[in-house]
Amino acid sequence: MAVGRKGARRIVVDGTTYRWRLRRRPTYSQALTWSPCTYAVEHADAPGTTLVVTTDQPHAGNWFGRESKPVLPSDVARSIQLARTAGWLPTAPGPPFHLDRSAGFTTTEIPR
Repeated sequence: MAVGRKGARRIVVDGTTYRWRLRRRPTYSQALTWSPCTYAVEHADAPGTTLVVTTDQPHAGNWFGRESKPVLPSDVARSIQLARTAGWLPTAPGPPFHLDRSAGFTTTEIPR
């Protein structure tokens, strides 16, 4: 999985440049607030392993209008630092590295 250049934002963390992207439209599960918002990060110059971060917030485009806060560059920088500490090597090839920061996320119950 690679982070496309279109719609991606650049961020510099500890002297290294990364590119990150949040889906504009939520997935079906995110739209129903069954799963939290996620975003992807990769090294800007030598993409290798993609970092996939699961937040503790619903996607802003959810169908229930459930309140969410935006993903800020400071949140992305902190996630990159946590992932690097946990062993993420952004320039090494391999499967996506998942960082789960969804503690505290609650789903929306559908009325019957």
